[in-house]
Amino acid sequence: MWHTRLKALIVKELLAILRDPRGRLILIGPPVVQLLVFSYAATLEVKNVDILVLDRDAGKWSQELVQRIDGAPTFRSISSAESLDALRARIDRQQAIAAVHIGPTFSRDIAAGRPADVQIILDGRRSNAAQIVAGYLNQIVNALAAELSAQRRAPARSIAVVPRNWFNPNLIFQWFMVPNLVAAVALLIGLVVTALSIARERELGTFDQLMVSPLRTHEILIGKIIPPMLIGAFHLTVYILAAVFVFGVPLRGSLLMLYGSGVFYLLSVVGVGLFISALSMTQQQAILGAFLFMVPAMLLSGFATPIENMPGWLQPVTLANPLRYFLAVVKGVFLKDLPFHEIARNTVPLAVIALVTLGAAAWLFRRRME
Repeated sequence: MWHTRLKALIVKELLAILRDPRGRLILIGPPVVQLLVFSYAATLEVKNVDILVLDRDAGKWSQELVQRIDGAPTFRSISSAESLDALRARIDRQQAIAAVHIGPTFSRDIAAGRPADVQIILDGRRSNAAQIVAGYLNQIVNALAAELSAQRRAPARSIAVVPRNWFNPNLIFQWFMVPNLVAAVALLIGLVVTALSIARERELGTFDQLMVSPLRTHEILIGKIIPPMLIGAFHLTVYILAAVFVFGVPLRGSLLMLYGSGVFYLLSVVGVGLFISALSMTQQQAILGAFLFMVPAMLLSGFATPIENMPGWLQPVTLANPLRYFLAVVKGVFLKDLPFHEIARNTVPLAVIALVTLGAAAWLFRRRME
């Protein structure tokens, strides 16, 4: 019976993956490394920053400003610079990311009610971190200016900006990163495991035996599709559990709809992997092909940078990237309770990509079998 043949092929594929030391390493090593590196080390938060201060005033208000900067939890150390040349040299050697230059008339200008300026010098080589540090320093300076205005009974500002962050009120970085990893790890595992499938058969010399077996072409393809999907679903589950119970990320949406969209996502990833595997003659070629697809897919998915910030000619390329759509689903289900129609809107392109990639893989596989 066809189901008996198919079951035997699925079991054989799973055993081939799990018994191979390299296969086990791929299944365990990269997911653990990604979870640790991206969740803890690859953070966009700026902490433990070293700040330089060139205080040419040494008055009451300059000392107050320096003390406030020193007391901020973001900054690790505050050190003094003797001159502008020394300040420039230390920033040039990357001993500090920012410096605060307080002019000689700072306290006198404040006492006289005149505008008092503070210069913030930033290391532009680390542009993103420098901008964040500049925002921290501006908050401290503005808080001091507001208190001085209140002491002089100056008229209050007519407009006050009160920021409020939806979906992630405290801007916890893990709430952003870990849901992204749910999709990224499924891409990595599904792509690499599937890409190695047919190439491994060729290297081991069992591809010819597979062609002369009673299995039909579509049964071979189904047998190649189901094992990586099971492995991908396992990793999805592990990362969802880690997100909820280890990192405390809220799961506000429907878990059932998340898995439903995940099925089409895994199908699209497996389709790409099978196409790469059918093109490759060796496992080395398959791994290189998988990473050749995976790196641009990560960069063009909105994982690190918004798609809207990319050049106009590049944005249409992202429409063929399955990771783009599943990232929106995962983050929406975790943080936003994404409604069904939004999940469906991102799942339909996944189904189209799966249909195209699996069809192309089947066509190429049949050609190789002829």
